[in-house]
Amino acid sequence: MAKNLVSVVDDDESVRRTTTLLIDSFGFRAAAFESAEDFLKSGRLHDTSCLIVDVQMPGMNGLQLQSHLAAAGCGIPIIFITAYDDKESRRRAMQAGAVAFLGKPFSDDSYFNHSFDLAADKGVREQNVITES
Repeated sequence: MAKNLVSVVDDDESVRRTTTLLIDSFGFRAAAFESAEDFLKSGRLHDTSCLIVDVQMPGMNGLQLQSHLAAAGCGIPIIFITAYDDKESRRRAMQAGAVAFLGKPFSDDSYFNHSFDLAADKGVREQNVITES
């Protein structure tokens, strides 16, 4: 099973591309998906240590993906990214266990770097517990 995979789910191609490049620069492998449905069908769910997901997407949105994963017992650390930051979405995401809820753009943001470090560390630790069990 692959370790240290960060999956990026965003309907905007330029965001997927720049985010995966940023993740690569941190020394992690990244996989990009155009939709939540594509991510769920990809077979990469159990390889993913950290998930970076857009809030607003066609079809299943980021909050719905978070709920779907929680209902399935999948505790992947999630960083939400959005161009449309609203208090209700932020509240829902954070109450449901999101690591961070960030506005776009974020590429040079130290808060993104810190959030990513926390999420990646949590995801790697959880995968190690699963592997050792």
